[in-house]
Amino acid sequence: MTKLSVVLAAAAFVLAGVQAGPALAASGGSAVSTRTAKGEATELTVVGRGTVQTTPDVMRLNVGVEVRKDRAGDAFAAVKAAAARLSDALLAAGVAASDLRTNGLSLGAEYEKYPKVVGYRASQGVEALVHDLSKADAVVDAVAAVGEEVRLNGISFEISKAESLVKAARAAAYDDALAKARQYAALTGHEVGRVVKLEEEGDGSPSRFALAEKSSISPGHGSVTVAVRAVYELV
Repeated sequence: MTKLSVVLAAAAFVLAGVQAGPALAASGGSAVSTRTAKGEATELTVVGRGTVQTTPDVMRLNVGVEVRKDRAGDAFAAVKAAAARLSDALLAAGVAASDLRTNGLSLGAEYEKYPKVVGYRASQGVEALVHDLSKADAVVDAVAAVGEEVRLNGISFEISKAESLVKAARAAAYDDALAKARQYAALTGHEVGRVVKLEEEGDGSPSRFALAEKSSISPGHGSVTVAVRAVYELV
């Protein structure tokens, strides 16, 4: 079988096979060359991409508390108490208990010069999911009001139900691949036949966005992108 391959990279295309044939000039200084062999099938490989735009609907808030005390036991007790106040504040702001998760707990000594200990520092992290973005500002304000022990470690926005978006992106990626295949087939005097092979590249995961504008928290815009590599038989 003779293969007619197309590699797309920075506006350069190359069609390759077994036996050299005529070359077609392409824009941007690139070239397209065709190769065929009598009695053998010809294949064309293209990459198609599909992107679906959407607005993220979930905020992921990473916060925590940190304290320093002279004794290890005091530091640990103080950080647990501060973490409880933080959780209470998040619950009062409308975050569901099932959307709270402890994501870090530490206790360690601080040294003036080893091995002289001058204190102990303890910290505990909490991850909160906010499904109602109209409450985003209120949730962050509630966290800040807990006290000086609070640490705000980051905010990101996500798409909670991306399955239908991924399906739409796949369809768009396939349509893109087919359109490219038909164009290249026409340029080389062929028609697109059956699909020989179809592979999805990447995981189609939605992007994460983190954006803060003035005093208001905005999710911005998100997207789901899928790329497919398709091999077609040319007739």
